[in-house]
Amino acid sequence: MLDELTAGLRPGDDTAALLGRRRITRGDLAELRDRYAGALHARGLRPGDTLGVAVRPGPRALAVLLAAYRMGLRIAVLDPSAGPDVLVARLGLAKPALIVADAAAQAAAGWAAPLARRAGLALPRFSRLAPTVTVGRRLPGSAPALAPGGPPPPVFDGDGDAVVIFTSGTTASPRAVVHTRAGLAAGMRAVAGLVRPRTGLPILGGMFFVLVPALASGAPVAVPARRPRALARQVTALRPQATYLTPPQLRTALDAGVPFTGRVYSGSAPVSATLLERVRAAGADEAWCVYALTEVFPAAAVEATGKSAHTTGGDLVGDLLPGVRAELSTTGELLLAGAAVCDRYLGSDPHEWVSTGDIARLDGRRVVLAGRAKDMILRRAENIYPGLYEPSLHVPGVSLAVLVGVPAGDGDEEVVAIVETTPGADRATVEAALRDPLRRMGAARPDRVLFAPVPLAGRSRKPDRAAAAALAVAGPRR
Repeated sequence: MLDELTAGLRPGDDTAALLGRRRITRGDLAELRDRYAGALHARGLRPGDTLGVAVRPGPRALAVLLAAYRMGLRIAVLDPSAGPDVLVARLGLAKPALIVADAAAQAAAGWAAPLARRAGLALPRFSRLAPTVTVGRRLPGSAPALAPGGPPPPVFDGDGDAVVIFTSGTTASPRAVVHTRAGLAAGMRAVAGLVRPRTGLPILGGMFFVLVPALASGAPVAVPARRPRALARQVTALRPQATYLTPPQLRTALDAGVPFTGRVYSGSAPVSATLLERVRAAGADEAWCVYALTEVFPAAAVEATGKSAHTTGGDLVGDLLPGVRAELSTTGELLLAGAAVCDRYLGSDPHEWVSTGDIARLDGRRVVLAGRAKDMILRRAENIYPGLYEPSLHVPGVSLAVLVGVPAGDGDEEVVAIVETTPGADRATVEAALRDPLRRMGAARPDRVLFAPVPLAGRSRKPDRAAAAALAVAGPRR
C-alpha cells in the first residue's frame, strides 16, 4: 500500500490530501517528498541506511517518511517523551546515519529545555549523537537545513527493513521492534480492510497506520484537534467517514459533548463496551475496538454491538483479522504470528511468533483477554488477572476502572478497584450500579473501591498500574 501511495502521489495533482489550517494537496505532498528524497540522496544516504526522524506530525513528517520509504531507508522513530537517557541508548542501538529534526525538537533539547520538561518532553542534543539536519523553519541553535539536492533517486524496489519503533526496555537494554517493508504493507492492507476508506470523503486520524491507507485510497485526512471544542468544530465541519482516537481522547471528547459521525475506531489502550456505546449514542454509525500492539497493527477488532453482547467474562477484543494467527502458550499467554507481525527485535534473530504479554482464551478466531501476565495479583494463593474482571466495572457513569494489587504483608496482596466516574455522574447511582458486578467477581472481589481519576502514562495514555497501585496505597481505607 505504501508502494501504491508512492506511485499515486504526483506533482501537480490538486486533489486534497491533508486538511487543516492549510490545505495540502496530493501534488504538494509529492513535491515535498521528492525534494526530501533528492536532498537525502545528496547527503549520501542509500538503501538500508538508518534515518532518525524527530519531526512533529504534519506534512513535513509525512513527506520525510515517504521519501525515506521511497529510497529504501530504514526509519527510526524518535519519541521526545522517552527522556534523554533512554533516547541516547536507543540511538546507540539504531545507529542512524543521519537525524532529521524540526526546530521544535531541537529547541526542546536546547534553549527551550526548561519549558519542554514542564510539558513532559526531554531530548538530548541530536548533533552530539549523529549528523543532524533541520527540516522546515530554522531557529537559533538549530542544525543546518536539509539542503536541496538533485532529482530524487530511482524508486527502491525490494524488501528490507522499513521502520524501527522503540518500545519497552531500559537504558542498559533498549528494545526496538523492526517491521520490514512487506510486513508493513500487510498491516496497511489489514487497516484498509477494516476502515474501508472511500475516495474523496475525509478521515480523521493522525497515526501513520491511518494516514497511509486513507491517502492510498484517495481519501483526504485531517489530524484530530487536541482541544475538545476545536475537535467538535472539526467533526461538525468535516463529517468524517471514519475517525481514529485513543480511548483517553474519546473520553475527553465525549465528556465535552463532541458529536460523531460515520465509523469510529479506538485502540492502543483498553476499550470498554461502555465507551463504545457512548460513541454510538453520540452519533456514530459504528464504534470499533481495535486490538493492536507495536509488534502487530492491527491484530483483532470488534464492533460495539458484539462487545456489548459479550457476557462470559474477560475483555472481548474481537476476531483475528485476515492473515493473523494465534495460539496460547503453556501459561495461557497469547502468541501471534502472520504477515503483518514484526520481523524481529533490533539486534535479535527473526521470529515467527510474538509474545503479547496478554493472558487470553481463544474461541476459534475470537480473542478474549484475561489481563496482562505481569499484572497478575496474588491474594490468598489465588491468581487474579485484572483484565478478566475490569470490563464488568464499566457500568454507566464509569469512565475508567482498574484493579491493582498492593502489599498486604507476608507476600500477600490486597485488591483495590480504582474507579473514575464521568463528569456529572451521581456517585450514589454509580455505587449502586457496581454492587452486582462486584458481587459476581467472587474470589476476585476487591477489598476496597477507591473513587479517583485513574493515572495514565505513555503516548497512548494507557492506565499506569504502578502509579495506580501507589494511589491505592495512599488512598483512604474503609
